[in-house]
Amino acid sequence: MAQNLYCPRVRMGNWNEDIYLEEEYMKDFLDKREKGKLLIQRNRRLKKNLLRPMQLSISEDGYIHFGDKVMLLNSNYPEKEEAGLFQCGDLSLCMTPDEISTHLYDELEVPCGLSATTTRNPVGRNTFTILSAGKDATGQVLRYGQDFYLGITGGFENKMLYLSSDHRTLLKSSKKSWLQEVYLTDEVSHLNCWQASFLDPQLRLEFEGFPIRANEKIVIYHHYTNRALAVHRHLFLRTYFGKEVEVAAHTHLDSHKVEKPKNHWILVTGNPRNDFSTMLDLPKPPAKDTQAMEQAMGLDTQ
Repeated sequence: MAQNLYCPRVRMGNWNEDIYLEEEYMKDFLDKREKGKLLIQRNRRLKKNLLRPMQLSISEDGYIHFGDKVMLLNSNYPEKEEAGLFQCGDLSLCMTPDEISTHLYDELEVPCGLSATTTRNPVGRNTFTILSAGKDATGQVLRYGQDFYLGITGGFENKMLYLSSDHRTLLKSSKKSWLQEVYLTDEVSHLNCWQASFLDPQLRLEFEGFPIRANEKIVIYHHYTNRALAVHRHLFLRTYFGKEVEVAAHTHLDSHKVEKPKNHWILVTGNPRNDFSTMLDLPKPPAKDTQAMEQAMGLDTQ
């Protein structure tokens, strides 16, 4: 029962006041449910869009083109120098909205964060579109050293966000490593430009201007800051979708001045045999050595 709410001026008994309050709460609840403003309804709509299955572009000639929908994948590599926990497996670049803003707003808030997770299925939060930095070049082949944008809709309609980065400051840096931050924004500027470099530094100049093959390892550099896109498998983030790892813009070099595997990315295209799978799902070709071929044929080599 309500306390200290009844006085001679009140024409309604305090024994009925709680009943009327409950009725007002129920009317407010029904009104929000009808308009779709309940917290659980917002969460369901957001997850439905971000986890919506997407169809990647199929490369008929084996190259990446402007307008293609791809996944950015950092393939698995053995743990060497990182201490402590280490996230194994293939990691895909994903958009990660702030958990608090998802409870307050119906649409994605910008700037939006990024992370890497072990999912290999193309969904709304990890499917990027290759966009031209200048005039419309849809259908043309993407080449090494050429500026391009990486856009993502997150499963929403008429909502394009661009992969961006800027120099690190005291107030703006990645959460765990304190390196250069990578984020998504809806503003088109020079901070959205990226370039692909050939994996082998000794052949990088020779391959400048050559088409980029699909599903092969490359290094993606930010054009303005000249920092490579990197995934930190030993730095974990608590996100809206659980525990994932940090993504930043930083060039990690070994003793030979070569980018480490954490800077290696694959532009994954779609599987022509299945609309909602990738080229990574195709079975590997059989080994070329004689012993493996004989074993596959059921012959005894001993």
